[in-house]
Amino acid sequence: MSEREPTEAAATAARTVPGQRSAQPSPPSPQSQPSLPPPPAAVPAGPEDGDMTDALEEAYWSVHDGAAASATVRQVLVRLPRITALIGRLAWQADRRATLAAVVCQLASAAMTAFGLMASVSVLQHLFAEGPTPDRVRAALPEIVLVAGFLAARALLEAAVAVAQARVTPKIRTALECEFLHLTAHVRLEAVEDADWHDEVHRANDRGLFYARMIVGQVVSLAAAALGLLGTAGVLGVLHPVLLPLLLLSVLPVGVAAVHSARARFRSFKRWNALQRRVRVFSWLLLDVDAAAELRSDTAQGALLAEHRRLTTRIAEEDTRLGVGSALLGLAGRAVGGTGTGVTYAALAAMLIAGWLPLAAGAGAVLAIQAGQSSLTRLIEVAHLVYEHALWVDDLLAVQERSRRLLPRTSDVRAPERVEEITVRDVHFTYPGKDAPALDGVSFTLRAGETVAFVGLNGSGKSTCAKLLAGLYEAQRGSVSWDGVDVREMDARSVHQRVACVLQDPVRFPFSALSNITAGAGSLTEADPPRAMAAARAAGADAVIAALPGQWNALLSKRFKGGQQLSGGQWAKIAVGRGLYQEAVLLLLDEPTASMDPPSEHAVYEAVLRGRLREDQITVLISHRLASVVDCDRILVFDGGRIVESGSHDELMALDGDYAAMFTLQASGYRSTETGA
Repeated sequence: MSEREPTEAAATAARTVPGQRSAQPSPPSPQSQPSLPPPPAAVPAGPEDGDMTDALEEAYWSVHDGAAASATVRQVLVRLPRITALIGRLAWQADRRATLAAVVCQLASAAMTAFGLMASVSVLQHLFAEGPTPDRVRAALPEIVLVAGFLAARALLEAAVAVAQARVTPKIRTALECEFLHLTAHVRLEAVEDADWHDEVHRANDRGLFYARMIVGQVVSLAAAALGLLGTAGVLGVLHPVLLPLLLLSVLPVGVAAVHSARARFRSFKRWNALQRRVRVFSWLLLDVDAAAELRSDTAQGALLAEHRRLTTRIAEEDTRLGVGSALLGLAGRAVGGTGTGVTYAALAAMLIAGWLPLAAGAGAVLAIQAGQSSLTRLIEVAHLVYEHALWVDDLLAVQERSRRLLPRTSDVRAPERVEEITVRDVHFTYPGKDAPALDGVSFTLRAGETVAFVGLNGSGKSTCAKLLAGLYEAQRGSVSWDGVDVREMDARSVHQRVACVLQDPVRFPFSALSNITAGAGSLTEADPPRAMAAARAAGADAVIAALPGQWNALLSKRFKGGQQLSGGQWAKIAVGRGLYQEAVLLLLDEPTASMDPPSEHAVYEAVLRGRLREDQITVLISHRLASVVDCDRILVFDGGRIVESGSHDELMALDGDYAAMFTLQASGYRSTETGA
């Protein structure tokens, strides 16, 4: 027989397989397809006109980059008290004693700065007094010693602030990170499967936790600059009230220049980030191991490198333009600030000439004004940093608050350790954003010691139903009951502890082989040796572990020195062993052997279907390989969110419905191959 001629069995199977569903759109006819013109002889690899950053989508982790560049001074000033209060509250919760010490020492340090300025004025009064120079110096010595004492005290107080900050900051980071991971690790599954949630959580993890650690020191610097400015103003007010407007005249131009400079830096940083993202596309392609073979077989490296060079040249030009612009802006700021300072000093000179102010007080005023300018510049720079970084911290706290609302239910009713029946009654479930229900009135009963298979086409509702059984989803209508008790009345975590799930793509924990077996039972470091051995042997994982250097202690990750890399089939055996080790009330296996070779698959199903570790366990098997479900007690056939057939393999074959058609089609494929060979 020719290989191109179908066998009689295949032809029969083709006639009995249901036709295409009317709900599925048919492919367009050739007449309805738009005509495609020939391609151009040359095309750019990507957008190349105008600003190269405009062609990039906003990355989820960069939504707040440059926010300080677009915020007004009023917006920054309005938010600063709330931000300071927020950080203060976090610090107070983390370490009250260290927080109180930091506040007290910071206030005392500002006071030492002000007292030091006043003592400096007293020194100048002695030095500018009449009389022989040695006598004036000797008269100033006590004040000089006092100035040195104030400076030393300020240094000690600033060191105390740094020590307190060093104690508080790690505790804030630890508390926030532990709370964040605890909450996000326990939110309901539907939240994790939401793409927007995924972006929010990763942004909070990548940026929020990072800036939560940095912002504490920034708020301390902000407070130091603000207190320094207030102290300077207080000193000038004591020297002469008219000096206060002069301070304002001196610092305002400096402040304006500092605001523009800070905004330019933030704007430049955002553009630099966007440009680097575009260039990294080529770095990823050139360094990616998955693309390596094709790049070398097609010799596409030259084209990628040429485009990379073109873009990096453009980026270098952009960097130069931004650098020159920043330098010119800095020059303009210094010019404006210098003009303001010149006017201030001219007014100060006029006051000295008019006799409104002693010469020593005038010299002290110069020192105070210079200190005020420095404090204001620092205040503005740090204020912009705090403003932008606080947006990331707000993100982190918002995700934590949202996570608290998405946690599974808690209840005093615990899931039982033994279950006689699990009853699914008229269950409906529709995924968010979908119109068609994933489950549409599903009802069945599972009994202790029974093995039931879920089969059907992709999207028929098999896996969704399994997730409802596992308590990962909740029925929107209908109920899932364990021995007559609705699982929605039980503590969700206790339900999860009674269910073991083995999936087609299991988690590959980068831990020891033993930890990979025991992780599902809630421990990475402790095991029940006989139970672990029985689970590994039943899953066929014992041979995998025996061949590893270190065996049970072998690390299953190449990230570690001497770590081992397993094949997909070997990982599948480990995952099945993990599920069996749990000895759960309900064992769910969703295509667990898809990556196994036939002998290994047969051995696993023998263990699951016949050699179970717990006799009263309910086992649900989801598989597209219908030969593996033949020995199940019952088979439920899903189609369009409904159960359309139910029975044993022999009963369903006799029914000659959807299951019989699918089974015959798969079987005929094997027979066709054997005949053609």
